[in-house]
Amino acid sequence: MGRSMLGLLLGVCVMLPCLVSASYSNRRAFYIQGTVYCDTCRFGFETPASHPIAGAAVRIECKDSTGTWLAYSVDTVTDSDGKWEATVEDDHDDQNCNAVLLSSPEAGCQTVDPGRGTATLILTRSNGAIASRHHANSMGCLKDEPLDGCANLRAYYQLDSNE
Repeated sequence: MGRSMLGLLLGVCVMLPCLVSASYSNRRAFYIQGTVYCDTCRFGFETPASHPIAGAAVRIECKDSTGTWLAYSVDTVTDSDGKWEATVEDDHDDQNCNAVLLSSPEAGCQTVDPGRGTATLILTRSNGAIASRHHANSMGCLKDEPLDGCANLRAYYQLDSNE
């Protein structure tokens, strides 16, 4: 009886820290950061002519695995360099999480680019990830009218001039 109790006690002493550690690691916050830019040539990607947008509204959204209900959200705003940061609490294991560009305060550059208006985020540690800091893809808005000089950039990037 004494040996079986000693074995059980030893098992508990070994397993308890593992369980506490696993539980703690899933509760640590994720720190997300990204940028928002104005696509001044309307190319659908950043170029040397693009510039950051200050004061753009960004939301982190996590929806259930079917995408039907919102499980978590937090809003943030870009700084003067077009950079944003957000803290996301807890692990969002099987949820679909995205950074979503909501709006831009910049006159003439307020249309969210449909191809660059969201960034997928994986906010779980169940896959063995230990990193707490995540970098989201840049998101952008389209300039109402392309800047002069975009034709030169179009040629540089060898884009079809009929677009």
